[in-house]
Amino acid sequence: MDEQGNRGTVLGCGPWGNLERGARLRVNKMTGARPLGDTEMDRAAGDQCGRGPAATGMETRHPAILSITRSTSADVCGSYSQQQGQTWIQDSHCSAFIPARPQHDMGRSAGDDGCRRLNSQGFQNSKVWTKLTDIQIELHQEKSKVSRLEREKNQESKRIKEQEQHKHTVTVTELKAKLHEEKMKELQAVRENLIKQHEQEMSRTVKLKEAEIQRLKSAVSSIRDGSSDKVRTALSAEAREEARKVFDSERLKLLQEITELKSAKKHVDEALNNIIQADKIKAGDLRSEHHSHQEAIAKIKWESERDIRRLMDEIKAKDRIIFSLEKELETQTGFLQKLQLQKEALDEQLFLVKEAECNVGSPKREIPGRVGDGSEHCGSPDLRRNQKRMAELNATIRKLEDRNTLLGDERNELLRRVRETEKQCKPLLDKNKCLTKRNDELMQSLQRMEEKLKALSKENAEMREKITSHPPLKKLRSLNDLDQAGEEQEVEFLKLQVIEQQNIIDDLTRDREKLIRRKKHKRSSKPIKRHLVDTVFGYDDDSMDSETSSVASYRTDRTPATPDDDLDESLAAEESELRFRQLTKEYQALQRAYALLQEHTGGIIDAEREAKAQEQMHTEALRYKAKIEDLEKALAQKGQDSQWVDEKQLFIKRNQEILDKIEKLEAENNRLQQELQDARDQNELLEFRNLELEERERRSPPFNLQIHPFSDGVSALQIYCMKEGVKDVCIPDLIKQLDILGDNGNLRNEEQVAIIQASTVLSLAEKWIQQIEGAEAALHRKMMELESDMEQFCKLKGYLEEELDYRKQALDQAYMRIQELEATLYNALQQDTVIKFGELLNDKQQDELRMAVEKLRRQMLRKSREFDCQILQERMELLQQAHQRIRDLEDKTDIQKRQIKDLEEKFLFLFLFFSLAFILWP
Repeated sequence: MDEQGNRGTVLGCGPWGNLERGARLRVNKMTGARPLGDTEMDRAAGDQCGRGPAATGMETRHPAILSITRSTSADVCGSYSQQQGQTWIQDSHCSAFIPARPQHDMGRSAGDDGCRRLNSQGFQNSKVWTKLTDIQIELHQEKSKVSRLEREKNQESKRIKEQEQHKHTVTVTELKAKLHEEKMKELQAVRENLIKQHEQEMSRTVKLKEAEIQRLKSAVSSIRDGSSDKVRTALSAEAREEARKVFDSERLKLLQEITELKSAKKHVDEALNNIIQADKIKAGDLRSEHHSHQEAIAKIKWESERDIRRLMDEIKAKDRIIFSLEKELETQTGFLQKLQLQKEALDEQLFLVKEAECNVGSPKREIPGRVGDGSEHCGSPDLRRNQKRMAELNATIRKLEDRNTLLGDERNELLRRVRETEKQCKPLLDKNKCLTKRNDELMQSLQRMEEKLKALSKENAEMREKITSHPPLKKLRSLNDLDQAGEEQEVEFLKLQVIEQQNIIDDLTRDREKLIRRKKHKRSSKPIKRHLVDTVFGYDDDSMDSETSSVASYRTDRTPATPDDDLDESLAAEESELRFRQLTKEYQALQRAYALLQEHTGGIIDAEREAKAQEQMHTEALRYKAKIEDLEKALAQKGQDSQWVDEKQLFIKRNQEILDKIEKLEAENNRLQQELQDARDQNELLEFRNLELEERERRSPPFNLQIHPFSDGVSALQIYCMKEGVKDVCIPDLIKQLDILGDNGNLRNEEQVAIIQASTVLSLAEKWIQQIEGAEAALHRKMMELESDMEQFCKLKGYLEEELDYRKQALDQAYMRIQELEATLYNALQQDTVIKFGELLNDKQQDELRMAVEKLRRQMLRKSREFDCQILQERMELLQQAHQRIRDLEDKTDIQKRQIKDLEEKFLFLFLFFSLAFILWP
């Protein structure tokens, strides 16, 4: 009865309430009944209008439903009054009708006119409502146009920024090209100057040798002409004196070089011992660090397993609680169905009682007032008892519904706590993965250090064997022995110099790797970057204050006090360009993922259409609720209606359809969660593959070495002599002439030995140069193969990055789809609760729910942006390391080219020295 009174009060408030008060006043005037005071009606309307769930539900009701309700009430009133011969009016505090004094037929026609006016006014109000909805649709369209214009404006600004960045990159590349050209020009000028100086020195030496040859020829001619023995003895004495002086000078030089070589060997041995000791210390440190990391990993694994067991126990306990609550809910629903069946039986009994009363009162139709009074007195105890029973049943139903809502809230709370525990476990698992990767890297570095130590020890042993097996210096007896000893000492010195330079290169490479690792350690240990590292495993509270916290953390990672900022400032343009390209790729991947999701779902995802469908379902639920209330009022007023059972069946069918929809949505949600898990697994695999490829690319850097192979049948010394301008000398012919001179018996033994030794040295030098050329060609082929492999890996890396971006966008789209389905499920559950309990959320609760959903969406977007910024920063650091390694390798290549150039110059010097010696000695 309280609910009926509230509904009557709500019908009396607002503009429709004013119309109803006018209609009731007109009916009171025609019937002669006492009209109700306006102050009482206004007071009742003010108590209920706009407050409470019932008022909110009636204010949101469609005007057409209100007109149908009022017309139904008027029809019921007229029909019942005609049957009973009485007039009924509606009270402001309840929905029941009060019988009035009967009047003549003119009063009835006036009441009909009032009902018609009410219907016409309701029709006009429905027109106004449709106009209002059209205006709202236009407003929504205008808002969509404004948002589209804003998006176009943002795209235009992005395009302008991209053009500016492209211009800056073009200017930077042009400047680099100009700098390279200037450097090459300077190198060419220096090379030309050196060539000119060399040519001048060669011409000077040639002139001196020609003068010496002329002097010797004149001496020989004088001897042939029959000069005296004095000239011959003077020349021989002069030659002996010069030979002795040259021999002494060369001997002093060789002794000095021997002492220098011994001191250099001593220094090299000391450096080698120091390096071995440092490597041993470093290996011990790495082993200790490896053991500490292993212990930390084991501890973290144990803690994570303990937390996982604890969380699993909690989840199992919650599942048991949920199962018990579901059983209790099933028992309560069974009891509710039993009570509904009892209510139906009581309704049938009430209907039979009403029919019996009607049958009893039908013969005495002449005095309907008395018969009605008698039937009321006869059936009043049964009616009161039945009404009391129905009130008790309604109260029991309400209690069960309240219990059901409480159980649903508890279940949602348990599900929320389960999700929170999953989120808490995720950082621990990520941290475990990172530590495992770090352990693998340390193991690899330890293996590399051990291999280098073995190689150094092997080289040391080889050098010691060479030193011990080196033959002692022979006593020099002639100029030929002197030349041969100088040749051997020069070759040994060159070998030692090559080995020493190779060791220096290895030391520099190790130092550079140590510096890179130290820089990485410094970067990882910076306190300013701790904010970004913490956001990988768990987002802190400060990052949730604004949506721009991720961008701010990305911009403030580097401080002006750090020494690494110079490199960052030099690569700022490249970083911005790479970041823009990365964002463009992610946007394209988002579009592809959106199209794929549309194809997968079999249609276009339209949030507005879903919202409209939800609103339509909501209005239908309200309409059914109003219809049920009207039928209950009609049943309470005139007994029983034949259509009530059919409408009840339709309502049950509609409720079952809504439950089926909810089950389908839950199944769709589970499927999307499964797809989301699969996408996560694939994403992890792709990231691991990407890291492997980057590590392989880092270990095999590019090495550009341009080597022009020699043609077949041409000596390397011959080509080098032709390049240097010495075209008169033919190396194969010279070797043949030396062989012929060595076979000549007219020469002295010392001259023959010198010629044979010179020919062997030339042949050995040519073979050595050919071996060097073969090694260089093999190295060039290997470098070309490595470059081709690197290009393939770069392509594969690009494909994998695109696939990773595509998977990431698909994952984000799946998250969005899950959120939409959860929102749809929540709305459907709210509608179901509206249909079951007859209650709606008020405006304040709806605003709070909307704010909570918006806050959750912002948090998800913020987390995704922070994660993307972190990935971008890591890739930029890897790119900087790759650039640094490329520059170091280019420097190493230049050093090796200079070494090869020095070796070629020394071989040319040896060749010229031997050629001059052959010319001087006939």
